[in-house]
Amino acid sequence: MASTETPQVQDAGSVEAGLDALETSATGRTPFRQTLVQKILPPLTAIVLVLLIWQGLITFGIVDDPTKLPSPGDVWHVVRRSWLEGTLLGYIWTSVSRGLLGFCLALLIGTPLGLVVARVRFVRAAIGPILSGLQSLPSVAWVPPAVIWLGLNNSMMYAVILLGAVPSIANGLVSGVDQVPPLFLRAGRTMGATGLRGTWHVTLPAALPGYVAGMKQGWAFSWRSLMAAEIIASFPDLGVGLGQLLENARTASDMAMVFEAILLILFVGIAIDLLIFSPLERWVLRSRGLLVKG
Repeated sequence: MASTETPQVQDAGSVEAGLDALETSATGRTPFRQTLVQKILPPLTAIVLVLLIWQGLITFGIVDDPTKLPSPGDVWHVVRRSWLEGTLLGYIWTSVSRGLLGFCLALLIGTPLGLVVARVRFVRAAIGPILSGLQSLPSVAWVPPAVIWLGLNNSMMYAVILLGAVPSIANGLVSGVDQVPPLFLRAGRTMGATGLRGTWHVTLPAALPGYVAGMKQGWAFSWRSLMAAEIIASFPDLGVGLGQLLENARTASDMAMVFEAILLILFVGIAIDLLIFSPLERWVLRSRGLLVKG
């Protein structure tokens, strides 16, 4: 029996099948070799290059004063000693636990605040500029008043983290809401998604790119705020975090320990980004069809 399909229908079917095949092949698992070349080797190469330059400055006598620039071997010896003494993980956990808890509190405050600022015109006109100003204010400026108000305790640490992170999270969400196409909101209202339901099912999902960017910046501000608080307001009862480790090393004029603290602070920042925010960003992009592989 002869086919009754028109050429246009056949062409449309071929195009659809081709697009389906393209999408299926594109969403397959990335080969390990490609992952190795594109994602693992570049940062490893950069680290090796930095270590070579660092060691070269000492080997060729460009910097020959170990009190100013210790060798990579000296820093590694200090890190290894801390590990063997069982204090290395304690330094990291003290700061990471504070930072993550403070960041979660900042999310609980910054998210509804950002929604209110984005949706209520009077509130936006009243406190929108204040949030932008607070975001540009250095976090270290909050440490002295926080110590005076709350004393040398963990509450002071969390207050500094909140004051540094909440404005970034709220502003990120405001930017995300501002970029939501009005068509989405009208379609949501047509389908009955109004009020809190519309916010949960339409506004927040559509504003995710800006919100995630604000979260990422909020974590950076949280981490920097915490380090500033630990450096300035060190106290034995608070435990030794990475910031206090850095301050103790400066007081002892131990440059190897100074570099140990700096590298650990950098390591935690990179690890949190790779383990939490990079997968979250990829998920947001992939859910919008902007990232197919990788």
